[in-house]
Amino acid sequence: MKRVAICAVAQHKNESDIWYKRFQGMLLDVLEEIQAKTGMDFSEEKGVKSIVSCSDDVFDARTISDNGVTDVLGAHYREEEKIAQEGLNAVGYAMSIILSGHEDLVYLAGHCKESQPESRDMCTNLAYDPFYGRSVGLDFTNVAALQAREYIGRSGITDEHLADVVVRSRQWAARNPYANATELVEKGEVMASPMLCDPIRKLHAYPVSDGAVGMLLASEERAMEFTDNPVWITGFANCMDSYFLGDRDLASNFALKRAAANAYRRAGIKDPKKSIDLVELMDAFAYQQPMWLEGLGFCEEGGGARFIEENGPAEYNVNLSGGMLAGNPVMLGGLYRAAEAVLQLKKEAGEHQAADVKRAVAHSTTGGAGQFHTVLVLEI
Repeated sequence: MKRVAICAVAQHKNESDIWYKRFQGMLLDVLEEIQAKTGMDFSEEKGVKSIVSCSDDVFDARTISDNGVTDVLGAHYREEEKIAQEGLNAVGYAMSIILSGHEDLVYLAGHCKESQPESRDMCTNLAYDPFYGRSVGLDFTNVAALQAREYIGRSGITDEHLADVVVRSRQWAARNPYANATELVEKGEVMASPMLCDPIRKLHAYPVSDGAVGMLLASEERAMEFTDNPVWITGFANCMDSYFLGDRDLASNFALKRAAANAYRRAGIKDPKKSIDLVELMDAFAYQQPMWLEGLGFCEEGGGARFIEENGPAEYNVNLSGGMLAGNPVMLGGLYRAAEAVLQLKKEAGEHQAADVKRAVAHSTTGGAGQFHTVLVLEI
């Protein structure tokens, strides 16, 4: 099969309230950075003719949210397709456009401002059916708490383990110029933070965040026109679990295990612990980091507590960006994970650069309690 490369990435710094800039301005910033890095343009002869955008009608408070950003995506008189809900799938969609032979160059850009609604929980409440779920107030936070309670019972994870996850996240976030929550915290501070939704504490949850991400993808034939060190997509897969919570085993990692298995198979990976040098996973809540690592095959099932005690996240270079806990908009968490993995593979990650990274995994999830998971394998 032909290969698809990510030639360049651009990240807008995450902040809790970018009140001083419209999301169009944030998107223009990442577009201009991509152009400066690659020289890409929108010319008829060899320029970008296909754009994939990522936005959400609810967070943007408007229908057809992509209609408000086409001018800063170069999409006038061009093809533009929108992905909503979770941005990492936009990478898969852009890849499919190239592999199908439809285009050989795709520009991808996503944006989200979680600060705009009165509460992001009000937005995620709309993910549930109006008769049984929405009416009783389900949202991504309280459903995550249900999952956390189930996972804690199976894995032996304690409040101290979760504090360790948060402390390490902040230590790495302090080295990442794009992270939102960069203040260092101590273990006791995390354990004393107020309960957000039992057993999730305030410091266990990612902060409200605004951000934007841009990427340029190219076919194997054209990649070297835009970069000397392309990052290749070698595996991609996703899987969705049942919609109704009562139909699911919340601590089973059902969808993630299947998404990971398919992505690894396509990348020729038999044992991720021996084949992958870095992991960027979407841990919106602290308990999710060990749980998702189980699903990705880095930790045995139910072994999350011991994995943290044995410094497993450090051994496998997990979330050297600070991860989702350091603050990304929920629907762009996966795009930021992919962007960070690309920077690591290109050796452009600055103060949080890992040594000798040749293959990385980026992960994302959306839907309550990890209903839908996506896994991306990247290599140099």
